[in-house]
Amino acid sequence: MFNPRRRFFLIALALLLAAVGLVVLGQVGIIQPVQDLALRGVSGAQHTISTTFFNVRDFITAPRNLQELIQRNNQLEAQVAQLEAELVTLQEQASEADALRALLGAARQQPENRYLVAQVIGRDTNPFLHYLILDEGSDAGVRRGMPVVNEKGLVGRVTEVSSTASKVQLIIDPNSVINARIQTSRAEGVLVGQSTGGLQMIYIPQNVTVTTGDLVVTSGLGGGFPPEILIGRVISVHKRDYELYQTAVIEPRNDFTSLEMVLIITNFEPVQIGPLQGTTS
Repeated sequence: MFNPRRRFFLIALALLLAAVGLVVLGQVGIIQPVQDLALRGVSGAQHTISTTFFNVRDFITAPRNLQELIQRNNQLEAQVAQLEAELVTLQEQASEADALRALLGAARQQPENRYLVAQVIGRDTNPFLHYLILDEGSDAGVRRGMPVVNEKGLVGRVTEVSSTASKVQLIIDPNSVINARIQTSRAEGVLVGQSTGGLQMIYIPQNVTVTTGDLVVTSGLGGGFPPEILIGRVISVHKRDYELYQTAVIEPRNDFTSLEMVLIITNFEPVQIGPLQGTTS
């Protein structure tokens, strides 16, 4: 009959020999592939369990995180809106500073004049009339007939005044008439505004040579404007031998659609020249 104690001894011996064998085989690297395979299986199971755990956790905590994200997004949008508004303000201030520097440079060219800086606050909507509305009026000393200029030259003249605003007739208005002079030849003529928004110089003597590119300035005749204010340049000449005068098309220096700030010459007194009558004794 088989002895149980002998059987237990044989099993223990077999397990001991197996353990020693596994240690020896592990030392020489024979069972390394088996170990790697077992570890990969355990690692894959661990990764699956970990992923499932974190997914469940994220699902449970998602509503709170979503509200936090929405709140944070709203805060960031408010900050962006504020920064954009500040950027617009800074750009406007920089643009205004540049315009003031340009106007200051123009004022220094004729220091004998006194100037008042005015902001353009309106434009005439009539396509056949050309007027600006300025934010300075009689309270600031503005009077009817005062010339308006900027760093590029003549803009127009004040035609109407209230206590806090004034209306300026642009030089390109069809009702505008200005005594002018061609700078190179000193030939004089009259500038009239055109319904198309341009300028034409009429009554130029036939014996004068007018060249494209010649500069045109105010002559000071008639008492409406101070002399030597730049207006524009000649872009074409129309001359016929059988006519008494020649005419020229003048391109204004100013772009009147983009004016924002101007200078009003406050110490100029326009002269109203009416018919002169002689007296007899």
